[in-house]
Amino acid sequence: MARVRPMRADARRNRERLLEAAAVAFAEHGEGASLEDIVKRAGVGTGTLYRHFPTRQALLEAAYLDRIEAIAARADVIAAERAPGGALLEWLGELAAGMIRVRGMKTLLGTAVTAGGSAVDTACGDCLRGAAGRLVRAAQAEGTLRRDVEPIEVLRLVHGVATAVESTGEADPAEGTSVRRYLSLVWDGLRA
Repeated sequence: MARVRPMRADARRNRERLLEAAAVAFAEHGEGASLEDIVKRAGVGTGTLYRHFPTRQALLEAAYLDRIEAIAARADVIAAERAPGGALLEWLGELAAGMIRVRGMKTLLGTAVTAGGSAVDTACGDCLRGAAGRLVRAAQAEGTLRRDVEPIEVLRLVHGVATAVESTGEADPAEGTSVRRYLSLVWDGLRA
């Protein structure tokens, strides 16, 4: 069995600086933020970036993993407070709002819920699919959600809702009425 060596302190610091710089750059410019700008902000070389994050997708996922894990964790909090169908609907609203508020997250999550790509097996995709799976199964057991609905389908639909809401031109689409309206339309199709 190969032993994994712990990361040196300077390598850990460089990785953290890259993640901080990436989070700021992605927030300002979306997922297409310049990698050169991120490297400059972090004060490291390009080789250091690629040593830690071999692809833009890997950097994007690492920069947003904490936020996505927090959204996924909200599923269990909401499920403890609400009936299963209501919990699923509320969580989907929070997920859609998160995709809209945090530039680049919608693209990352879109990739994480796409079938057939390696991104399906990312940490972001795994935690979201797990949260969605728990809520979907509970709503199906309650009888409020159709039995033929798969958790990945629900995630794809909420991704579509976030995309549609962004096109409305609302001043603050994450807080506007469009998220609730579009989710209610989707929910009508998902109900048992």
